[in-house]
Amino acid sequence: MTDPSAPAWRTGESEFDLSLRGVGKIYPGNPPLHVLKDVTLDIAPGEFVAVVGPSGSGKTTMLSIMGTLDAPSTGEVWIGGVATGRLGEAERSRLRSDRIGFVFQQFFLLPALTALDNVATGMLYQGINKRNRRRRALEALDRVGLSARASHRPTQLSGGEQQRVAIARAIAGEPTILFADEPTGALDRAAGRRIVHYLRDIADAGTTVVVITHDQELAALFGRRISLLDGAIVGDERELVSR
Repeated sequence: MTDPSAPAWRTGESEFDLSLRGVGKIYPGNPPLHVLKDVTLDIAPGEFVAVVGPSGSGKTTMLSIMGTLDAPSTGEVWIGGVATGRLGEAERSRLRSDRIGFVFQQFFLLPALTALDNVATGMLYQGINKRNRRRRALEALDRVGLSARASHRPTQLSGGEQQRVAIARAIAGEPTILFADEPTGALDRAAGRRIVHYLRDIADAGTTVVVITHDQELAALFGRRISLLDGAIVGDERELVSR
């Protein structure tokens, strides 16, 4: 029997890159801490989404669960039609490697490596040979406007450039979904807006982009904004935004 709560299907696969059904997260205690409460949503391929809310609203927990870094206490997460709760840890790790990219507020670049090698290193566990890793790394740096800085080390780059290297590292493996957790949090306003511009270009090229932010002004630059408060979705808006 077909599960009516499951995401929509098309030719045997979900029409959505990401679906959550009744997702909750509870940490034990006295009383228990309900960080997420009955979160249900669908995100289609190529959507450019901001999940916005104040500190403590459950945004980072939600990202960890969407990216299969953490498991929900209740409910289910589908990635491209795959019910992730039915996978073993090795299978989830492979799913993350094949289909998901992550960008964080901190850049996590290796200081001894060039920008090119930092990006190429991100593909070590995908079974891609060295020559193709470097080729794809250079292509990814070009997509974020940094091919001319490929030989520079992190200390020779600005904060905004370092975050663009981190984005290049995340997209070089050609994920279907890119998750970013406060990617502009360590940058000034102008650099932050440039990062959003590059992320939007990535979404326009077909990668689903989901960004966690507390910044309402920045969230206004996204085509879809999901508002989170006290672990629950309290708003889901779509509109055309100006470039």
